[in-house]
Amino acid sequence: MALMAILELSDISVRFGGLQALTDVSFRVSEGDIVGLIGPNGAGKTTVFNVITGVYQTSSGQVSYDGRPLRALRPHKILALGVARTFQNIRLFQNMTALENVMVAQHSRTREGVFGAILRTRAQKREEERIREKAMQALVFMGLEDFADEVASNMAYGLQRRLEIARALGSDPQTLLLDEPAAGLNPAESLELMNTIGRISELGVSILMVEHDMKVVMGICRSIVVLDHGVMIAEGKPEEIQRDARVIEAYLGQ
Repeated sequence: MALMAILELSDISVRFGGLQALTDVSFRVSEGDIVGLIGPNGAGKTTVFNVITGVYQTSSGQVSYDGRPLRALRPHKILALGVARTFQNIRLFQNMTALENVMVAQHSRTREGVFGAILRTRAQKREEERIREKAMQALVFMGLEDFADEVASNMAYGLQRRLEIARALGSDPQTLLLDEPAAGLNPAESLELMNTIGRISELGVSILMVEHDMKVVMGICRSIVVLDHGVMIAEGKPEEIQRDARVIEAYLGQ
């Protein structure tokens, strides 16, 4: 029985002046699936992420999430719907602790307003405690509980990568977009990342992942979408992608 699509891109095109960044890109991410998005540098992978999360608007086509069109929605509204992301370049709040970084992710789920924060109402204190507890759960899941009070800038690079994922998880996502999560990791850290992504998927979270490390992509993704110069040239299971002549020529090499 086929899984229901939670995220769907239909004939997405994006133009920046005279530059055609994406042309008629269409694919789906099903509930609980792990999909890899690969291609050479400049293929349009991060542009896809920016379209999904509302940073860029499409020139044509439509992005739907859980059956709802996302066009014209602001990024924080899309986050509130359940779509969280990490970034290719680490974007932590470097002067905040690991726990504080993850607590920030809960802003889209808060109910108490500015007056509650100023007056320190009982409801606001309860909500703050709930946010702290949720953030700590995300740190524990990522194996970072011992670094909860560590300032992000003092953490090793591999730990900061894990903290970015913890922060995304702190927003209670249904779908997680990972932008090169294995970048800069050593082989042992990459293996640990693969195990972590598998555990996130087991929670029912759908994952769309941009990644250049083919061991990670082929080892964890259930299906793969390949872009080249903004055009989708292949889609299929990892073993099918490895044999695809167009993918070999454009990206994987002989």
